[in-house]
Amino acid sequence: MAKATRNAALKRLEAFIGEWRVEASFPGAPPGRAVFEWTLDKAFLTQRTEAPDPAPDSLAIVTVDPRNGAYTQHYFDSRGVVRLYGMTLIRNIWTLTRDSPDFSPLDFHQRFIGRLSRDGKTIKGAWETSKDGARWEHDFYLTYTKVAPKRRRA
Repeated sequence: MAKATRNAALKRLEAFIGEWRVEASFPGAPPGRAVFEWTLDKAFLTQRTEAPDPAPDSLAIVTVDPRNGAYTQHYFDSRGVVRLYGMTLIRNIWTLTRDSPDFSPLDFHQRFIGRLSRDGKTIKGAWETSKDGARWEHDFYLTYTKVAPKRRRA
C-alpha cells in the first residue's frame, strides 16, 4: 500500500484524538475515562481506558493493514485478555468486530457499533454478542463524551 494511502487511513482516525468521558448503561455505574492519542510518530492510534469496577482497564492499539488499508484494533485489558478486532470508520460510524479466534478461543462473537456526532463531541454506541455470528443480542450501551481537546504525543 502506498504511504499516502496509509497516511490517509490514519488521518481519518483524528476524530478520536482527545480525552473522553465514558458512560456504560449498567445501573449505578460511575463513568470511566478514555484517552485516544497518537504514538510512535503517528504510526499508531492508542486508546487507554480507565473503567470502574467490574469493567477492566484496557489498552488498545489501532493499526492499518498495509495490504488493504483496513484497521485492526489490538486489545489488552487488566484481566489479561488479549483480542483482535476488525475495525471500520466509515463516515461517522465506528465498528469493532471479533468473529474469529485470535489469542484466545472464540467462545462468542462480539461487535460494537457507534455513531460519532456531527460536532465530533459524542459517540453513542452499543456492544452486542452472538453465539453463532448470526443472531445478535444487546450487551450494553456506551456513550463517549469528549471532555478535553486533542493532545499531542510523539
